[in-house]
Amino acid sequence: MTAPIERFDQLDLQAPLLAALAEIGYETPSPIQAACIPHLLAGNDILGEAQTGTGKTAAFALPALHRVDITKRNPQVLVLAPTRELAIQVAEAFQRYASKMPGFHVLPIYGGQSMVVQLRQLQRGAHVIVGTPGRVMDHMERKSLNLEGLTTLILDEADEMLRMGFIDDVEWILERIPAERQTALFSATMPDAIRRVAHRYLRDPKEVKIKSATTTVSTIRQRFLQIAGPHKLDALTRILEVEDEFDAAIVFVRTKTATVELAEKLEARGYAAACLNGDMTQQLRERVIEQLKNKTLDIVVATDVAARGIDVPRVSHVINYDIPYDTEAYVHRIGRTGRAGRAGNAILFVAPRENHLLRQIERATRQPIEALKLPSREAVADKRVASFRQQVTEVLESEDLSFFLNVIAGMEENNDSDIREIAAALAYLAQKDRPLQMPDSGKPDFAQMSASGKPDPRAPRETREPRENRGEILERRRDYAEGRLARYRIDVGREHMASPKDIVGAIANEAGIESRFIGQINLFEDYSTVELPSDLSNDVLQILRRARVRQQPLNIRLASPEEASRERGRPGPGGPGGPGGAPRGAGPKKPFRKEGFDRPAGGDFKSRKPKP
Repeated sequence: MTAPIERFDQLDLQAPLLAALAEIGYETPSPIQAACIPHLLAGNDILGEAQTGTGKTAAFALPALHRVDITKRNPQVLVLAPTRELAIQVAEAFQRYASKMPGFHVLPIYGGQSMVVQLRQLQRGAHVIVGTPGRVMDHMERKSLNLEGLTTLILDEADEMLRMGFIDDVEWILERIPAERQTALFSATMPDAIRRVAHRYLRDPKEVKIKSATTTVSTIRQRFLQIAGPHKLDALTRILEVEDEFDAAIVFVRTKTATVELAEKLEARGYAAACLNGDMTQQLRERVIEQLKNKTLDIVVATDVAARGIDVPRVSHVINYDIPYDTEAYVHRIGRTGRAGRAGNAILFVAPRENHLLRQIERATRQPIEALKLPSREAVADKRVASFRQQVTEVLESEDLSFFLNVIAGMEENNDSDIREIAAALAYLAQKDRPLQMPDSGKPDFAQMSASGKPDPRAPRETREPRENRGEILERRRDYAEGRLARYRIDVGREHMASPKDIVGAIANEAGIESRFIGQINLFEDYSTVELPSDLSNDVLQILRRARVRQQPLNIRLASPEEASRERGRPGPGGPGGPGGAPRGAGPKKPFRKEGFDRPAGGDFKSRKPKP
């Protein structure tokens, strides 16, 4: 009997892949990853039966990347997926796992996207192609997709392709690609038609069947909060303050570093918090769990692996501060509460660009997750006041206050003060570290902001006197409107599969910059330039440096004169296609702006549905 695989470094994967997994925060392979990766690395074909959300994308992507020859620009891996959404998701996963492999390229091809754009991208070359069957067939018939060097074929969600009527297209492709290849077929179910395809086109496949654990306890109340990254910490502290029946919580994040950072921030805000991650010794981890049990700690910030096996009855809440990438992890996380028939609460933070992961969790668990309304400043203040009153009442009922009554009587007599004024002063002193009344910044409460980062139109509007520098503010806005912007460089480009829409979304959501203040965006191979207001504050720049597009930090800074003068489609210093340069004619002819989004190829917004 072989020993169980508990770490990715036991799988003999290349060092760049292990480094990327560590950066993402993956620590222990899921069951399907542990079962499939060794077989695929050994060159065997795989017939896998597994639900969506079990981690199967990494199960086939990691061994495929391990075998890719970066020096060859022709397609070596082909992944067939039933929908363009899944094709994009799988391509993003390949890019994420290959982030430490310089020069790697993955290309998604699907119906509804411009054929001209795909032809140009295919001419540049890609190591991995992820596509829908119909569009892959189109390119094979055009001879624009050369699969002579193909070594690996992956059929993802084969039963879904059967249901959608693509199985004949799949067989057409299978008959026209090299016979000497490795094939992996994954399906949630195994109908006869899928088994027929498997027996015909797979060579002595190893069968792997993973029973999905995507069932959640009925006693756990599941809720989600739509929240942008910069507001997560404030949202977390508000929720911790106003939640009824709160006793203790486990807060899940993706990386070991994040456990330390978040625990320190919570401690600074007065919470009894500690981190729990795989870098800690077993003795330290046991001490943290023991402190959680004996009520020395109220909050533990943990990674998935570090929290496995925790069974602490007082854990009333599990909070997914970072949404997990797969549903198995979500189910394991929320299983830390609501144990042995007890009631529990699971709260999931979802950034605007992570809605597809929320839908994936709901589909896999077959349970809707209700929306959570973020507590307002007033609600938090009311809760603090109620708690303060309760504490005072308990002291009045249980403590001997004779000495303090004499002290107050003396103050009342000597200072000629009203007893209520003295009580108010004492209340002020008692609440200095945790104000009963939350300060008003003069800005709209982000609890009343929509997912797009704009104030909710249903929220009541505050009326206030015009500012003294109103003219200056209006003049600055006119500067923006007239296009007097600065050009900045960001470290994300075509090779990261970034689009102008991704960049606009990240800047608008993370930094709160309205899209009308975002000017021309130029995409290059490994970086981009974007026009933004020239007087961005250091705080905003810090937020944007940490913001991510396609898992890549923006690392924003002012563009050099050479970078600022370049335009898409104009040759760089190395000529057409040279270093940093794009082929002549690449990209839209007009500068990208929000109001200039292209209408999707193959259909309008309302009626026509693009062909997969």
